[in-house]
Amino acid sequence: MYKIMIIEDDLKLREQMSQILSSYGYQIVAVQDFHKVEERFQESKPDLIVLDINLPYYDGNYYCRIFRRHSKVPIVITSARNSELSQIMSIELGADDYIVKPFPVELFTTKINAMIRRTYGDYAQDTQSISNEVDYKLVAGGLRLDEKSFKIATNNTVIELSKNEFKLMKAFITKANEVLTREELLERLWDQSDFVDDNTLTVNITRLRGKLSELGYDDCIKTKRGVGYVFDI
Repeated sequence: MYKIMIIEDDLKLREQMSQILSSYGYQIVAVQDFHKVEERFQESKPDLIVLDINLPYYDGNYYCRIFRRHSKVPIVITSARNSELSQIMSIELGADDYIVKPFPVELFTTKINAMIRRTYGDYAQDTQSISNEVDYKLVAGGLRLDEKSFKIATNNTVIELSKNEFKLMKAFITKANEVLTREELLERLWDQSDFVDDNTLTVNITRLRGKLSELGYDDCIKTKRGVGYVFDI
């Protein structure tokens, strides 16, 4: 049974989330004392965190940064802040996904189930098994992508990628110079595209572009307006 930690100060919404996720068989850890969020995190060791932004004392972005110092646990942000800048900030600080409130129950459960499946399910286990057997690297135009460590490197610099950044980068390298539609990329990230906010993909692409720029590869992910993206190495 996977354990989900809910950090949400709206009591009614917190109870609704808990009931919905419990019905899917998840064990719920709902934070009620916002003086002890970090302590509760350390004690419970959750498999996934649902994290609100507007919280008492410290906001969700603060906790996202704190959690990332100790763990790579998936973090799903839920917030009424719907600007692209807010989403970029949260994902830059380590969040894996961002859901804008108010959201349909179907969207919420689909994203949570997909995140658990991609992180801990059969596909994740198969990927881990393969990477244990072979330290396989994908190479394109001087970039080396390590499937075992989630790192991308040139001859002089190594940068660690998030899970979503790695999946995007792998898709781009394996299909360099080919157009990848937004739907294809969304399915690679979350196993489906129907319930995913299009801005979430844009935010992840923006973050990946930033890391490629740090390696000296500017403007190699090109936008094909109305279609998707192409990795022009």
